[in-house]
Amino acid sequence: MSGRAGKTLRVLLLVTGVLTVVVLAFGVYIVRYEVPENEVLIHAGITEKTTVVGEVSFNYVEGPTNGPALLLLHAQTLDWHSYRKVLPDLGSRFHVFAVTYPGHGKTTVPDDYPMTAERIGTDLATFIETIIGEPVYATGNSAGGLLAVWLAANRPDLIRAIALEDPPLFSSEYPEVRRTVSYKLFRKAHEALRDPGFDGDFLDYWVQHGKEFFSTYTGPLSQYLLRLLVSLYRALNPGKPLELPFLPVTVQEMLRGLDRYDARFGASFYTGEWNRGFDHAEALQRITCPVLLIHANFDYLEDDTLNGAMTQEQAEHAVSLLGHGADVRYERVDSAHVVHLERPGLFVRMIEDFFLMP
Repeated sequence: MSGRAGKTLRVLLLVTGVLTVVVLAFGVYIVRYEVPENEVLIHAGITEKTTVVGEVSFNYVEGPTNGPALLLLHAQTLDWHSYRKVLPDLGSRFHVFAVTYPGHGKTTVPDDYPMTAERIGTDLATFIETIIGEPVYATGNSAGGLLAVWLAANRPDLIRAIALEDPPLFSSEYPEVRRTVSYKLFRKAHEALRDPGFDGDFLDYWVQHGKEFFSTYTGPLSQYLLRLLVSLYRALNPGKPLELPFLPVTVQEMLRGLDRYDARFGASFYTGEWNRGFDHAEALQRITCPVLLIHANFDYLEDDTLNGAMTQEQAEHAVSLLGHGADVRYERVDSAHVVHLERPGLFVRMIEDFFLMP
């Protein structure tokens, strides 16, 4: 072996050794890692539960009876765990119920379950009636906000007031939905269901087929690195929710959610099935309870695609349709889409002030 070849071999062996040590160290770290807020939830008396309502096996967490009932509905691709930073504080003044609705997390439904706002809203109403047992204050983020709108419009007997955290009002209806960044996720979910090779693992499918996303937002190498890390975590933590602690908190929660995301949910937005029987403008006009509309940051991509939940015009239109409510407030906040993760202190203050202050 020549000197140059020998030197190259030594370098390769060194690099391989370093990578092996890094992978092993990461493996040990993620096996032992526990999300810090999870321990706080336990000390706050917030416990994870499962209950069957009709055809739905709901996964949720419930806190002590420290005040009126508060229902929290997460964003699309997330689950109840996205509220981990705010549940202890909210749980000290409310009886909190953070519910994972169908299409997400550990909540399960039959294979032919309709992924529509009407069906999921109806089952959430039954959850309120049978499990919570009293009218609730409700807050929902993104698609969870749309479900809060459905509940307030269709089951006013169960809703005391709602706080809508950056909901995609009008922007998730056709034709506007085609001009949003979320449309790419919806299309990918639809494509997955039509792919004969799709095995139901949407996170793996999204990472494999998300070249455009990774090239645009994170760089091409991250696509392959993420797939490796996800595979490693799953191998070392079979059955556990995905936790990759070194990522930004919103990305952590998104990947955790995509790990158990039902592609049928996203596909229903692509086909328009989600909004069957649920016209946003008509529903808003029928709401009579107090409403807080929280509007987070948005901008536009070079091709004029909406990068956010609502335009300013859409938010103002929503407020104009809510004139029948006893109290309608609009808050424009400097935050990314999931306000309760990005700015938990602000979110808690807004919720407490709106629901509890006279």
